[in-house]
Amino acid sequence: MRKRHDKLFETYTDKRCATGSDKANFVSQAHRSQVFAMKSLIAAIAVLAYLAIGALGQAPSPKAAARTTTIPLDKLNEQQPRNVKTEWVTYKGRKALRVIDAAPPDAADGIQLVILNKAEFRDGTIQIELTGEPNPTAKSAAPRGFVGVAFRVNLDAAKDALKYDCFYLRPTNGRADDQVRRNHSTQYISHPDFPWFRLRKEFPEKYESYADVVPAEWTKLKIEVHGEKARLYVQGAPQPALVVNDLKQAQGKIALWVGTDTIAHFANLRVSQ
Repeated sequence: MRKRHDKLFETYTDKRCATGSDKANFVSQAHRSQVFAMKSLIAAIAVLAYLAIGALGQAPSPKAAARTTTIPLDKLNEQQPRNVKTEWVTYKGRKALRVIDAAPPDAADGIQLVILNKAEFRDGTIQIELTGEPNPTAKSAAPRGFVGVAFRVNLDAAKDALKYDCFYLRPTNGRADDQVRRNHSTQYISHPDFPWFRLRKEFPEKYESYADVVPAEWTKLKIEVHGEKARLYVQGAPQPALVVNDLKQAQGKIALWVGTDTIAHFANLRVSQ
């Protein structure tokens, strides 16, 4: 009887000891898992903190400053006059390039310009001073002294074909007694597909606007171009006179632009890009 009791007691003791050991092992494993998880969390927080501090301490890389270049207009051998006559003159106190329309009377609009061979342009700012007035010998019914700047100019010499975007002025409209004419003082065109008359018919008032301009007087123009957007500023105004958000050309040269029966002068051309 005693042997059986001892046997039962021994078995009970062994089971109890085993159960206690399992619990200890379980607790130990759980503790290790918690410690590992905590260390992993602390390490992750440390890495994130390091990255955040680095990001805050790192100054943003500055954009490259725009480079401004003065384009000389007295180097006639670096120019391509097309349907115009040019000469270097002094006009109202300034050295300037005089440009006179010389296209045939039946010529299409938009072919009278002076392409500047070394003035490559895509995006940036164009600044210039210019004048425009009707030629005293004008044959057209309504000469306006059309004068402006074409940009992103591309010439296919073999086909004698031009493509460009352009802002220009109608100086005689600036102080006209007719308000409608005043509203047409500035103009955007894209040659050859979007001449002024098509734009006025299909998109009334969208591509022209008022500006206080005067024939034969020096006028400051600034043209800002970025991608498909362009802004025309007149006489140093802080706000643009004309805004265009759908330019048609991508890149090309700069050209001095005149219209039918115009005598124009250009000076102080600067390009920033």
